[in-house]
Amino acid sequence: MRATVMTVTTLTLLLAPPAVASAEPEAPQPGTTCAADFSDAMTRPADSRFALVCLNNQWQSVTTPQAPNDRWLSFGPPMTLHGEGLRNPDVASGNWTATPQDPDTGCRAEQRAVVEAGVVGAPQVSEAPAGQPLSFQVVPRLFSIELSGYCLWIRTDSFQ
Repeated sequence: MRATVMTVTTLTLLLAPPAVASAEPEAPQPGTTCAADFSDAMTRPADSRFALVCLNNQWQSVTTPQAPNDRWLSFGPPMTLHGEGLRNPDVASGNWTATPQDPDTGCRAEQRAVVEAGVVGAPQVSEAPAGQPLSFQVVPRLFSIELSGYCLWIRTDSFQ
């Protein structure tokens, strides 16, 4: 019996497809090159106080409050942004589409809205399978949104 279990286990390991290692992209740094596809996109590395914006094919620090941006790039660890439920929002409500930048990546958004003064509602999660785009709505009075996956997030239009 033991020999049979070991044989089955060994065959399972030998016949299994090789694991595909998908390395997470490195966090952009100020002054490093960014792809033309990311032009005007912003990102917020986990270890940075400031957001970065891709201008003229280079990541540049944003050190002053900006209007909400319609293009964001997430990578590696989840990136938390604030919405119109707070001062100086990073994103505006409306219809958004996230496009994975790697076929092994799935895009995920977890958002929370202000439901009344001092009260934030339950999280609303939207996600797509790896390699598939995600279309969803960023809610009005958004308190925060956590974006994850190596994805380019673009607001396609606002609410009417």
